[in-house]
This record gives sequence, structure tokens and C-alpha cells, in this order.
Amino acid sequence: MGNDNKTINYFYLVGYQSNKSINILLFIIFLMTYVVTLTGDLVIAILVTKSHQLQYPMFYFLKHLSISELLFTTNITPNMLYIILNGGGFMSLAGCIVQLYIYGALGTVESFLLSVMSYDRYLAICNPLRYANMMNLQFCRSLVLSSWLLSFTSSLITTILFCQLKICGSKVIDHYFCDFTPLVDRACSDTSIVRAVAVGLAALIVVPMFSLIIWTYVLIFIAIIRISSTTGRQKAFSTCSSHLASVCSCYGPLIIIYMVPYRKDSLNVNKFVSILYTVVTPLFNPLIYSLRNEEIRAATPQVRYLKLEL
Repeated sequence: MGNDNKTINYFYLVGYQSNKSINILLFIIFLMTYVVTLTGDLVIAILVTKSHQLQYPMFYFLKHLSISELLFTTNITPNMLYIILNGGGFMSLAGCIVQLYIYGALGTVESFLLSVMSYDRYLAICNPLRYANMMNLQFCRSLVLSSWLLSFTSSLITTILFCQLKICGSKVIDHYFCDFTPLVDRACSDTSIVRAVAVGLAALIVVPMFSLIIWTYVLIFIAIIRISSTTGRQKAFSTCSSHLASVCSCYGPLIIIYMVPYRKDSLNVNKFVSILYTVVTPLFNPLIYSLRNEEIRAATPQVRYLKLEL
């Protein structure tokens, strides 16, 4: 009993308990996924910065989305690869706190940027005559800067409150990274405030952003239906289809992870869904935008002459 109340300063992340051959296979798959994700996000960020063909608000937001996802997956995947290869691994309490802070901040940045991009698509389709004046460079920069600042500030609030807790529970975390719920569950002091603040911030930020996305797409679909020509409807929908796919890949796993009640008997399901959010979604987005977006493909010399039938 005394050991349970002793303050701890490190954790043991279990990761995926399987035989060595399966762990090696998982390591290779996740390593390849990570390399492709980094390459895709870097290519998009560099192309948007250097190419004159991509100097539009949508691609400016896309560049920052790619940067946030590059940092997001780098915060999780390298350590996850180490844990998989070694069948588990130790991580200091300070390291867990830093990982948790970055995870929360960058996840919120993505939510903000996806909402900003949906508003951009709304203006482009529903108010095309006012689009150029409203989405000027200064306004775009303000939206992006606000997204980064608000995200890191909100995550800092939760992190500071978490640092006030006394951590003295089990050192073993049955996960592959330091997520919020497993860490808070190991506190032996009152966690009601930090839990309430975390839920409150999610309600104040993520829920309104997701609601904005839904509302703008309702208006977008209404506007598209009113377009008389089939070609016009297809062209209008193609301008937002990639973003809509990104929204689904981001919010789908999030809803499952944080809206479904947490149960210890569902840890394997929770870890699987977390992989979708932390590994697959960052891979999914650069593939969507590089393969389906004609401007991105045209600005990439290596794929300019590829005939991709999508």
C-alpha cells in the first residue's frame, strides 16, 4: 500500500504485447507510414511556400495544416516505434507531460485549421464576389496565428493544472503514448478540477469548431444543389471534397475516443482507434491533397506527367 502512495517520476508504456515477429511487422508498417507522412507533409509545405501557382488562401491554410500534422505525428510515432520494437519502454513523468501538452495543442490546431478551411470554402462557393476582399493575406495570417496561439494556450492551461497533481498510482500505462485519461487516472490527489477544465475547454473549442464545419457544409451543399449545370456542381464540389475527407478522418476517431465512455476492458479498441488518429490520419491528409488536388499535382515536377485517374 505504501508503494501505491509513493510519488513516481517515470512510467512504463506497455505498447502492444505480442510475439516478436508481429512487433517487427508492426514496426516496419508504422515506420513506412511515418516516412511517407513526413515526406508528404514536407512536400506540401515546401510547394505551397515556393510555388507561385499555390498562392491562394486554401493552400496557405493547407501548408499550416501539413506543418501541424508533421509535428503531431513526430510527437508520437518515434517513441511508439521504440516501444513496439522493444516490447515496451520507460518514459519520464516530465517527458509524458511534454508529450501530452504537444499532443493536445497540435490536435487543437488541426481542429481550428479545418474549421478555418471550411469557412474559406464557404466564402469561395457561397460568396465568390466578396471572397478576394474578405480572404486577404492579412486576414489569413490572423486566422492562422490565432489558431496556433489559442491552441497552445488552451493546452497549457490543462497541462499546468495536471502538474499540480500528485502522481503516485501504477507506473504501468497500457498504451503507446501518454494520453490524458491514463495519466490522470494515476493521480492520488483530487482530479475533478483538471478533468472539468479539460472537458470545458473541449466544449468551448472543439465543439464550436466542429459545429462551424457542419454549418458551413450545409450552406455549401445548398449552394451546390442550386447550381444549374452538372459541370458547375461537380467543379464546386471538387473544391471542397478533399477538405471534407480530412474532416471525416480527423473527427471520426476523435468522436470514438473521447465520446464513448472509457472502460478498462476496451483498452485494445481504444489503442486501435488512437492509431487511426495519431498515425493514419496524418498519412491520409497529404495523400488526399497530393493525389486529388490538380493544383498540387501540377506544382510538383515529379508527378506533373503522371496520369492519375481518380
